[in-house]
Amino acid sequence: MLSRPRDTAIKTLVLLRHGESAWNRENRFTGWTDVGLTGKGHDEAVEAGRALQRDGFLFDIAFT
Repeated sequence: MLSRPRDTAIKTLVLLRHGESAWNRENRFTGWTDVGLTGKGHDEAVEAGRALQRDGFLFDIAFT
């Protein structure tokens, strides 16, 4: 069994994909272009935020 130093805290990494964008819906590559969310994508993003809050996630730092 592996052990870790006593002063090392366990961290949680949360990966969350954005909601549907206009280009996602059109099956277009969006890797380097900032494309707005569709209405559905906005709803998905709101629901994701609610799920994170409901499940008690608190963040020290976030990258987008």
